[in-house]
Amino acid sequence: KAAPHRAPRTHGKKAAPYRRWRRHAPQLAQPPPCRRPRMTPATPTAAAPIRQHLPSSSARCGNPRPSARLRLPARPRAAPSASMSAEARPAPSPVPPPAHPTYDLSAVIALALSEDAGDRGDVSCLATIPTDVKAEATFIAKEDGVIAGISLAEMIFNQVDPSLKVEWFEADGNYVHKGLQFGKVYGCAQSIIVAERVVLNFMQRMSGIATMTKAMADAARPACILETRKTAPGLRLVDKWAVLIGGGKNHRLGLFDMVMIKDNHISVAGGITNAMTSVDQFLEKENLAIPVEVETRTLEEVRDLLKYTDENKTSLTRIMLDNMVVPLPNGDLDVSMLKDAVQLINGRFETEASGNVTIDTVKKIGETGVTYISSGALTHSVKALDISLKIDTELALQVGRRTNRA
Repeated sequence: KAAPHRAPRTHGKKAAPYRRWRRHAPQLAQPPPCRRPRMTPATPTAAAPIRQHLPSSSARCGNPRPSARLRLPARPRAAPSASMSAEARPAPSPVPPPAHPTYDLSAVIALALSEDAGDRGDVSCLATIPTDVKAEATFIAKEDGVIAGISLAEMIFNQVDPSLKVEWFEADGNYVHKGLQFGKVYGCAQSIIVAERVVLNFMQRMSGIATMTKAMADAARPACILETRKTAPGLRLVDKWAVLIGGGKNHRLGLFDMVMIKDNHISVAGGITNAMTSVDQFLEKENLAIPVEVETRTLEEVRDLLKYTDENKTSLTRIMLDNMVVPLPNGDLDVSMLKDAVQLINGRFETEASGNVTIDTVKKIGETGVTYISSGALTHSVKALDISLKIDTELALQVGRRTNRA
């Protein structure tokens, strides 16, 4: 039998102060109609083929059939444990994404939804789930780590179906344990399932980046951990957002916001002095005030660069000390060259260590006195955090326990 629409159950417990339903549509006296999932491709020209395979408006909204909620057979509930219930805590302020002059997150979301929808939409949902069926799905962490992508997930749900309601028990940057139920989404079952994989793909990648960043940032102190431009194509802002959520800082966003003279620039220019002279002349001519970093690979290059700055007015702000740590056969790390370079610079400029940076080496590198430590592995070798979104939560947890993932 069709069940009447009702708000999500609290099982007799008072909701924690930070729990809140985030409504993307105005409050209504009656339950909102179940909207069709937005599976429109990013390009308008491809939208028509998708629409023709979706239910008509008469079958979707305003019909005499009462709204139905997806009901599952009752299962015996396990006693709640600490690993499966959220602790009440004040919700921290969301971490905003990095500011980029041309990057469009909405377009990235639309592209992700479009590649899923193709020219027909979700044929599995259209074939099996009536358009007026509602459901509640729960986010479950299947391993320990730092959650990231909650704000982005809300954007995706809103883009698919603004009537969906989302509740979170954790915030971006919080550490979660295997088996924790950390959020719920309620509304049109088709919309939830259409958004599910795109939401999880982003959240799992971002959470993996945030988890590694948190571990590296904690070990690197007092140095700050940075990522690089070694990000997934098209996901630059998403990857760098995850680094911020994990407690790291952003390196340059692209080629536009920092002058970074690397080895190839130096080779073509004929040396560090020539390269730095050209940079200062260019910035003065263009009346640009942006950070300038120069990569050095030897102590001789450090001395040449410092000599130039002693003799000239310069825009240099940071010196990169590249591959100045040497892994030893016994597994230890020789950081003597890096220490010598830091002492030569003596606080006159920011310093950045790069190369041979891992979770095992970052602590020793951070103890040399460098300002920053950059690691491309934060984004180019990310291991996604395992997360699921399940309508039948009890069965999902039973399977998770059987496979040691809950």
